[in-house]
Amino acid sequence: MPERRPDPEPLETNDVVITAGGAVLWAVAHVVLLVLKAAGSDIHDWWLGMCAYGVALGVFGVRFVKRRERAIARDRAA
Repeated sequence: MPERRPDPEPLETNDVVITAGGAVLWAVAHVVLLVLKAAGSDIHDWWLGMCAYGVALGVFGVRFVKRRERAIARDRAA
């Protein structure tokens, strides 16, 4: 059996931007649905609720990712 190669280093990404971008997309979808509902389209209320939950979870995710990044930096410094 061939010898196992070492694992590559993890990729560094900007998770705050990715998470905030998702929350912004949910907010845009929410606004679009509100406009369509005001225009008389048949928009289900649970669609609006789902967009609101997406925004809320995105905001929570941004806070979580920031705390995680600070903890990782603190551990590297120690």
